[in-house]
Amino acid sequence: MKKQSKKEAAPHCELKSCSKNSDTQVSSIVLGPASSVQIPVPDEDAFGDHGDSASLGALNPAYSNSSIPQSSGGLSEEHFTTYLDENNAVLEEKHSCFSFRKLWVFTGPGLLMSVVDPGNIECDLQSGALAGFKLLWVLLLATIVGVLLQTLAARLGVVTGLHLAEVCYRQYPRVPRILLWLMVELAIIGVDMQEVIGSAIAINLLSAGRIPLWGGVLITIADTFAFLFLDNYGLRKLEAFFGFIFTVMALTFGYEYVTVKPSQTQVLKGMFLPSCSGCRTPQIMQAVAIVGAIIMPHNIYLHSALVKSRHIDRAKRQEVREANKYFFIDCCIALFVSFIINTCVISVFAEAFFEKTNEQVVAVCKNSSSPHTHLFPDDNSTLAVDIYKGGVVLGCYFGPAALYIWAVGILAAGQSSTVTGTYSGQFVMEGFLNLKWSRFARVSLTRSIAIIPALLVAVFQDMEHLTGLNDILNVLQSLQLPFALIPILTYTSLRPVMSEFANGLGLRIVGGIVVLIICSINMYFVVVYVQDVGHMVLYVVAAVVSVAYLSFVFYLGWQCFIALGMSFLDSGHTRTIWD
Repeated sequence: MKKQSKKEAAPHCELKSCSKNSDTQVSSIVLGPASSVQIPVPDEDAFGDHGDSASLGALNPAYSNSSIPQSSGGLSEEHFTTYLDENNAVLEEKHSCFSFRKLWVFTGPGLLMSVVDPGNIECDLQSGALAGFKLLWVLLLATIVGVLLQTLAARLGVVTGLHLAEVCYRQYPRVPRILLWLMVELAIIGVDMQEVIGSAIAINLLSAGRIPLWGGVLITIADTFAFLFLDNYGLRKLEAFFGFIFTVMALTFGYEYVTVKPSQTQVLKGMFLPSCSGCRTPQIMQAVAIVGAIIMPHNIYLHSALVKSRHIDRAKRQEVREANKYFFIDCCIALFVSFIINTCVISVFAEAFFEKTNEQVVAVCKNSSSPHTHLFPDDNSTLAVDIYKGGVVLGCYFGPAALYIWAVGILAAGQSSTVTGTYSGQFVMEGFLNLKWSRFARVSLTRSIAIIPALLVAVFQDMEHLTGLNDILNVLQSLQLPFALIPILTYTSLRPVMSEFANGLGLRIVGGIVVLIICSINMYFVVVYVQDVGHMVLYVVAAVVSVAYLSFVFYLGWQCFIALGMSFLDSGHTRTIWD
């Protein structure tokens, strides 16, 4: 194993000249030995501080010449490291199309970024219970888009030696940068809250109700700080732990799938024939939530940082290409396993509980002598399930083993999201703000924000309100998607940043379409939500917040489409680079 030096990943560039006119400041940045790009930089008075960098071209160290002197300005300051700084050596062997030994070395980051958290499970079971098998195709498309975005995230980290938050710190003006950081932190806090809720419910189910929900919430405080020290035992051991967690989830939810025996014909039809006949607002909201639950925004930032744990000589193009290839395979395998787990959960609840009534469930639960029969009203209304009730009805229909195995799977999902939330929060804070907080301080802040609301609801409200938070948080993840999707597409499309590894025309077109679709879905949801508020004061507040949200998304999208090649959108005052 090799320890990565702080200077190893620092960008190499030379600030050659600066001139200023009334509108822009133009700098020429030397990228490696032979490339020079003119970059319009926005007026400082209009946009404020721009972090450490004067240009997008300053990011790519892949082909730098060590003989080039470093500037004494902000660009040359040493690259700060995070606590996940173990650097795994890559095997030296003759070039081959594929090597299982090399794949093993690169395997790991995909496991950490593709975790299935309790909010994801909540979304899956409600999708199955509300829409049957009709939304499986949404899950498939969301997973494919997830592979695309996570591949871009990994490629950014491999080629530049910087993760996405660091790139955003160097490139966006101060105000957009801080707003972007706040949005990503909000997404991370949302995931933290889902982990708290899911773990508390799992602990309550496993203890047969002896440990109350508020007790389960408090237990998550201890496990959070316990997991902080996992990386002290080595990065590969941490990745092995995630492999174990993934195995537990696959076995537990796979057991439920085998027990329930969903119709394979319906599964394949729902997966490959896109349709949603009879779908209304609840089903549409579940489709939106699936996208947010699968393509979690904070995981894009996380993945771009995790790939830096492998030692890559960025001066050698072949090593960069190999790293991109093996990280892509790692990503595909991890997201495929995640897809199987999600498919199992949706299919189980689609087969067993789609269009079931409370009356039917109550009758079955009474026959099985379940102590949880009181959770369901004895009427003909359609069954509504969540993580807690989902485990209960599985126990009523398929025996106590199904309930406890379900709870083990939820607990495993909660613990995995604890670790990834901690890591992504650390990278995001250090990247966006250039702050080096201790793990204890940062996690104390964000976990307190996550635990306090969940604890208050657990103490003063009931299970319905606690699990109801998951619905809101799933949609929140979807609303935060543009703040990860747009930056990663923007910077991986710029040749001065990515050199020959920049997105090609086809990938730019596909990426642009994905941006438009997801942003359009979010805009539709915002409009529907504002219309359904119902109270004048809340209507005004929601309208103002919605306008601010859509304005910021528009700003990021505008910058992105300029980077994708639509230079006619450039007003001449934005910091952009065109080949």
